[in-house]
Amino acid sequence: MAHPSEQLVTVFGGSGFIGRHVVRALAKRGYRVRVAVRRPDLANFLQPLGNVGQIHAVQANLRYPDSVARAVKGADAVVNLVGILAEKGRQRFDTVQASGAKAIADAAAREGITRFVQMSAIGADAESASAYARSKAAGEEAVKIAIKDAIILRPSIVFGPEDDFFNRFA
Repeated sequence: MAHPSEQLVTVFGGSGFIGRHVVRALAKRGYRVRVAVRRPDLANFLQPLGNVGQIHAVQANLRYPDSVARAVKGADAVVNLVGILAEKGRQRFDTVQASGAKAIADAAAREGITRFVQMSAIGADAESASAYARSKAAGEEAVKIAIKDAIILRPSIVFGPEDDFFNRFA
C-alpha cells in the first residue's frame, strides 16, 4: 500500500460538520484530500487544516454526473458524507441521499475505486414511514450494488464542537 502522502481521498460533503472533521483527520494522517462541494469558494476555510496544497476543493453537483466523475478521477478512496436533515427547494431526500449516493458510487466504481465509505443513518430502512430513512436505505443499497466492499456507517445523532444541531438550542 502506498504511503498516505501519495494517496488521494475525495470527500463529498467535506465542508459540512462531519466532513470538516474527516478532512482534518485525513490531512493529519498525511493524505491528500480533494473536497467535492457545490461551492468550492465556501470550502476555502478547510485549507489551513492541512499543509499547503494538501487540501483542495473542487466543484461537484450530484445532479451532474460529469462533475461527480471529475471529482473522483484519480482518487484512491472516496468518502460520501452528503446528507440533509430537511428537504428544501431542490434538495430532496431521494435526490441527495439516494440518487446522489448512487451517482458517487457509480462514478467511483467506473474509476476502479474499491475503498468507499458511505455515511448513512441509524434507522435507515426501505420500509420506514420516514422519507429520510427510506432515502438513506436506498443510498446504502445503491452503494452496495456499485462497490461490494464499501463501508457503510450508521450513526445516530452526531454532535460536538461546531455542530449545527445541539448548539442551535444552546
